[in-house]
Amino acid sequence: MKLFHTPGTCSTATRIVLAEAGIAVELVEVDIRNKKVENGDDFLALNPKGQVPALLLENGELLTEGAVIMQYVADQAPATQLLPAAGDLARYRVLEWVNYIATELHKTFSPLYKPNTPPEYRDLLVTSMLPRVFTVLNDRLSLSSYLAGETFTIADAYAYVILGWAKPHAIDLFPWPNLQAYLERIATRPAIRATTRAAEAA
Repeated sequence: MKLFHTPGTCSTATRIVLAEAGIAVELVEVDIRNKKVENGDDFLALNPKGQVPALLLENGELLTEGAVIMQYVADQAPATQLLPAAGDLARYRVLEWVNYIATELHKTFSPLYKPNTPPEYRDLLVTSMLPRVFTVLNDRLSLSSYLAGETFTIADAYAYVILGWAKPHAIDLFPWPNLQAYLERIATRPAIRATTRAAEAA
């Protein structure tokens, strides 16, 4: 399999899940701004959505959308409990948080990376919209070690990466101590450390 990714983006969450699952893939870096693969090929010819991550399967099919790719990867390694089995309510609790991260945290952060976002809207994101999401996560983490309970799942890999975007935007997470402790706890996981080192070396 090949994973098309861009360092620093949400595709890092998929890399973490692959590492947690013990699944080796060929990593192919994408210049997401110019839509070029590292060998110069047109990324849009492979993935018309123009987004990472994208996972090229052994059968030649391309799977896109990070939240879905993480589910697929986790299902290849069920013993890891990165995602409980279909039919188990615990699975849908994990997916509930994956969806929340995607729609409320990820999408709220995204405009901060766009140069044409009006300053007034940036201020609203930082002072009101993101703090609301941080508070929801902080409150949840007062009840359990991870978002869906006491086991690390794909929801936590996703949350870890997106919450990491607070630092480059000078957003202090000090008002949310459970969130801070959660990120510190996750950062010690071998798969996280290995993925982070690999990203820094790239």
